[in-house]
Amino acid sequence: MANHGYMYVVRPLSLNSELMQINSARDGRNVSPWDLAAGLKACYNLSTLLAYFLSFVGFLLLRRIRNVDLHEIGEHGRIEHDASLVHRDTAKGHKYAPITVEEELVNKLIIDAKTGDEEGEGPEYGDRRILMDATDVARSRVRREKQSPKLDSMHAEIARGEMGIILGVLGTHAGKNAGVPVEWLREWIGYERLPTGWKPSHVQGLFDVGSRSKAIRNAMEDFQEGEEAEKSCK
Repeated sequence: MANHGYMYVVRPLSLNSELMQINSARDGRNVSPWDLAAGLKACYNLSTLLAYFLSFVGFLLLRRIRNVDLHEIGEHGRIEHDASLVHRDTAKGHKYAPITVEEELVNKLIIDAKTGDEEGEGPEYGDRRILMDATDVARSRVRREKQSPKLDSMHAEIARGEMGIILGVLGTHAGKNAGVPVEWLREWIGYERLPTGWKPSHVQGLFDVGSRSKAIRNAMEDFQEGEEAEKSCK
């Protein structure tokens, strides 16, 4: 992962929500890179290396050397990008991305996990047995990127990396399958809060996130190649 200089950051609004719970007295204002890293470690049990990597690379992308208010992380084209899985694209001329979570997009994200491709998984088993894995994320990313302006390579990597973090932090097992339970995903990404009953079970490291992001990228390429092959047959 480090060989390619990947730049991973957690979605701005999720950072805002969770960090404000940790440091509510400051109301998300005047946050330093050290504050941000501490919040990431406390909320998600990220390794020190990953937390500081995300924090300081985030400040670098924001072009900030001073402390920031957390809403500034949502400035379009810095860390924030189009083709979000649950937010609409930033309207032309707007400085900051939309903060409203679109229920329609959340539902489509959940549907992408309910393919029934994995053993013992499918709508008939209920949400607790339905896990979103790297292949499901890739399906969602391909869908959204077809609907949005083309992402540059850096923001495409950020988009994969943020989901790589989610897969690692919230990942669990159901039978032979591994991934994030969709009811946890809905709560975390749809309602912007930590899933009810979830507690960190392991330290999430930098290289683990890189591995999951690579799996998402490879699966996306497979989906895209399949779509191209299907078009050529028509």
